[in-house]
Amino acid sequence: MYNGRVTVGGPADVHDLGRLQISKLAVGPYDNNVYLLRCRDTGAQALVDAAADPGRIMDLIGPAGLSLIVTTHRHPDHWQALQEVKDLTGAPTAAHVDDVEGIPVPTDVVLNDGDRIEIGDCTVEAIHLVGHTPGSIALLYDDPDGPPHLITGDCLFPGGVGKTMSPEAFDSLYSDVTSKLFNRLPDETWVYPGHGNDTTIGSERPALTEWRERGW
Repeated sequence: MYNGRVTVGGPADVHDLGRLQISKLAVGPYDNNVYLLRCRDTGAQALVDAAADPGRIMDLIGPAGLSLIVTTHRHPDHWQALQEVKDLTGAPTAAHVDDVEGIPVPTDVVLNDGDRIEIGDCTVEAIHLVGHTPGSIALLYDDPDGPPHLITGDCLFPGGVGKTMSPEAFDSLYSDVTSKLFNRLPDETWVYPGHGNDTTIGSERPALTEWRERGW
């Protein structure tokens, strides 16, 4: 049974959704989460955040290869293994247009808010959330057979939104997370953050007012 609790050096945890399989792996000194999305019908795979430990990431990918490597945002702990994984797989890279300049590996697919990413027969949507970085994105898989699944990078965690460097940046991130995630998605939406354990939209919703009042 998938629970999303992974540790650096430990095995991946696999969430089998039927049409899409999401594998979660913890890597590197900052306990980053790497996600491998695999279309069950076609075998196509996409990687989210080649953060560190390229050897372990390649073991996770296996012989099927990759169709795309998505970077959720520009912070270095989320792309330390990007160049090596790209070189080893030949997969194109993707990131939001507003963070491309902050990622030293060239971006092949420039994303904007609402863009669709095809992984075989499965589709995920890029949702632009401004505040943690200018071009942070979440990736939404709206499962036709169950609740939505949301990979949030460093924009939403159990207990709050991601780190921001000013009150203005917090206001922006809080507003985007509220309007684009909480106001849109049902409580049963599963949330996969960039570090640490998973949560759900419903688990976090009661604390929104508290987050607003405390300012982080």
